[in-house]
Amino acid sequence: MSQKKFRALAVLGTGSDVGKSIVATALCRIFSNAGIDVAPYKAQNMSNNSGVTPEGYEIGRAQIVQAEAARVVPTADMNPVLLKPNSDTGAQVVLQGKVCTTETAQGYFRDTTPWAAAAKESLDRLMQKHELVVIEGAGSCAEMNLYERDFVNFRTAKAAGAAVILVADIDRGGVFAQVVGTLAIIPPEDKALVKGVIINRFRGDIDLFKDGVTMLESMTGVPVLGVIPYFRGFSIDAEDAVPLSTKVDPPGEPEAGKIGVATIYFPHISNFTDLSPLEHDSSVDLHYLHYPRSLKGYKALILPGSKNVRGDLDWLFSLGWEQEIRAFKDQGGIIMGICGGYQMLGSTIADPHGVEGPIGISTALGLLKVDTVLEKEKCLSNVRGVIAGENCEARGYEIHQGQSVVSGECVPFIKVSARNNSPEDAADGAVSEDRTVIGTYFHGIFDEPAVKQWFLSLVQPSYRSDMHENGVQENYQLLAAHFSAHLDLDKVFKIVDQPPLP
Repeated sequence: MSQKKFRALAVLGTGSDVGKSIVATALCRIFSNAGIDVAPYKAQNMSNNSGVTPEGYEIGRAQIVQAEAARVVPTADMNPVLLKPNSDTGAQVVLQGKVCTTETAQGYFRDTTPWAAAAKESLDRLMQKHELVVIEGAGSCAEMNLYERDFVNFRTAKAAGAAVILVADIDRGGVFAQVVGTLAIIPPEDKALVKGVIINRFRGDIDLFKDGVTMLESMTGVPVLGVIPYFRGFSIDAEDAVPLSTKVDPPGEPEAGKIGVATIYFPHISNFTDLSPLEHDSSVDLHYLHYPRSLKGYKALILPGSKNVRGDLDWLFSLGWEQEIRAFKDQGGIIMGICGGYQMLGSTIADPHGVEGPIGISTALGLLKVDTVLEKEKCLSNVRGVIAGENCEARGYEIHQGQSVVSGECVPFIKVSARNNSPEDAADGAVSEDRTVIGTYFHGIFDEPAVKQWFLSLVQPSYRSDMHENGVQENYQLLAAHFSAHLDLDKVFKIVDQPPLP
């Protein structure tokens, strides 16, 4: 890349879930492979799928993934505003890595000036530190009713002096309307920033869309930089929603010959990517279940994290899940709870400060002798340890405001050896006396292949993985190779090398 005239590239979308995060991740690795010091940035993220930086700050999981792809250390500046929905109309606001407040949607959007100022401050720091910043937008960049309050899309691109690449999703249909419609309704000064279009998630014979590319370029005057097919054989964490390909409330039992694993799909499910390693194991058939049903045929049940634990616990009881869970345990099934799911497996959950909702105390499932109190301060840490009684090292990250006390016949699940790279002698989680119920605060625990092997061998002793376990860096290389094969990289690098305005 020649002497840079500006140092940012914005990846904006025609809508939500068109693949902006994956495109930005691929570009981060492509630029890094080219020897460019690149970093990711998203001004505002709305997601309950978050992670912890090495310095102990909370940001969107997607930006941690993008930082890994860029080969840089994730920081709070990469996602300065994180909204974590805990109700249909409200969200916890995490500002530059720390919990700031809880706002209703109306309250948050009444005046976005302070959030925009913090986001701009973080963007400036990143641009001073790195050669190139890959900016990810949010939702559709053409939500005209929110345009004056939107500081994530074109306002950020303008502040950074960035050219814009527009991403559209052909798999959901209407790709011409997505691209042409977006460019038709945004202001002319914004349209002038759009230097290329990427068509994402193509299925079938890509040659059949050659005339489509020609038509799009003729209708918009903007070059199509590439048509990206679906990728297979490797996985990249999704951003903030259970992927559309996930099996939710399937009509039948798990596939014969596979290990059936069920997970309850809470209304406020968080950090669903904890389950991605199981979902991508060819020996496993993972089902997300929203509505109660018999768990016959499943070997394990997982209660995932939740951003509103007591609210989701009430939902669980109201739908009748308790009876099915108890029946599953009585049949010898293995039950595991992660973070909020762990708290639900205990005896009580108290919220004396109204952290997640009304002040009060809830009776939980009582499958573990554990009592939890939600505290004002959030625990944010990267952790490692060893599963108690096993020669199996576990790694993960903690994001929780609950402090759980284990009593009775329960024993700790993990002997913690370090938090945020500092030695520590502590315990995490709990295991029932009969070792059929397990709870932990370790998010990402199955990312460690040895832990996944241990867990699946526990639920089905005959399990032996014959899969090659890609490391995360190998997956990023495969992603970059996939995009490189279908992108016009000469045009991409030319866009980065030129000023955004004519």
